[in-house]
Amino acid sequence: MEVRRTVPVKLDVDDSDADLLRETIQQFLDSANYVVDVASEGESVETRKSVLHEETYSDVRDRTDLHSNHVQSARDRAVDALKSVVSKWKKGEYASLPTFTTPFCEYNQRNATFYDDHATLSTIDGRVTVDYILPDEDRDTPHTKYLFNEDYERTGATLHEREDGLYLHIRTKADMDAPEHSENGTVLGVDLGVENIAVTSTGAFWSAAELAHWRTEYVERRRSLQECGTRWAHENVQSVGDTETGRFTQELHRIANELVKEALENDCSHIAFENLTGIRSRMPNARKFHEWTFRRLFENVEYKAEEYGISVEQVNPAYTSQQCSTCGFTHEENRHGESFECQQCGYENHADYNASKNIGLKLLRNQTGGEGGAPVGVRLNSGMLNTNGVTSVPELA
Repeated sequence: MEVRRTVPVKLDVDDSDADLLRETIQQFLDSANYVVDVASEGESVETRKSVLHEETYSDVRDRTDLHSNHVQSARDRAVDALKSVVSKWKKGEYASLPTFTTPFCEYNQRNATFYDDHATLSTIDGRVTVDYILPDEDRDTPHTKYLFNEDYERTGATLHEREDGLYLHIRTKADMDAPEHSENGTVLGVDLGVENIAVTSTGAFWSAAELAHWRTEYVERRRSLQECGTRWAHENVQSVGDTETGRFTQELHRIANELVKEALENDCSHIAFENLTGIRSRMPNARKFHEWTFRRLFENVEYKAEEYGISVEQVNPAYTSQQCSTCGFTHEENRHGESFECQQCGYENHADYNASKNIGLKLLRNQTGGEGGAPVGVRLNSGMLNTNGVTSVPELA
């Protein structure tokens, strides 16, 4: 079977080359956004790559200094995002047209060359050499498992800019006869919510109270500035928004780090989240702010977990809040606010904790009997839960 793995590598780049890479990223994002604009000009949104290639390729080459493959990759990213939006519209779900703001840029074997300790990357002004910052070769890391493994071919990469520098997420693939994951792999289920931003199947809780407090504080501050009506006040509205985003971003990185740490400490090979599509329609009291928060948290966990070879996936969340994780009985009367009491077996616990176990079970059922490396259980704070029942039932203090 074909196995694909992505290895994040921090880059050591001098200031001038870093500036070239950042400008390349910005022009890549501008190109993707331009394709979205062109695709949505008519009565319907165009999602055919061949048509959008004809309508945008020459213009983007004239508007930017990008390598031709960057232009094509930006178009492909835009088309993929547009198809996702159109798919939601067809289901009657709300979705806005995509806007690319997160700093990234795609590379393939035509505009990048990958070596053991460095890579050369195309920019808006020729190629630059970037050195890898690598862990100790004696450590058991994704770098030794995949990046330096002759069985794995380096197929491409995504360049990301984070708060602490530039990273190259190098994609690799290999044809393997044996499963990649240990047969003892387990799942960490994660439930997302308005009151508790995240609850895991191991019983770890992250309250959303502080985020909600900050949100209220910044909303009131912006409202006060807008009511003031002066030029100074209007100029400071944007500054307040930037401060708010930065504060939330820092907090979500902290929570993501702790979620990944929870998975590592419990020997989990998989982290399961509920599918975020349509989450506001499913979750009472959720607003656009919560949807943004959940997506950023998922994205943070996804790339942070890659470093440790942990798979992060989404599952269909249907009935996870109403189903008993002990006996499987599903009924809307099982859940009352934050409390869960099974009407059949009498199991009682925090509703979000019960849901997190069910989310883990969803991934377990999806994986069982499939490709090698399927996890064998959902990790709890004491024992493990599998498709045949509970090995050990933990009770929260």
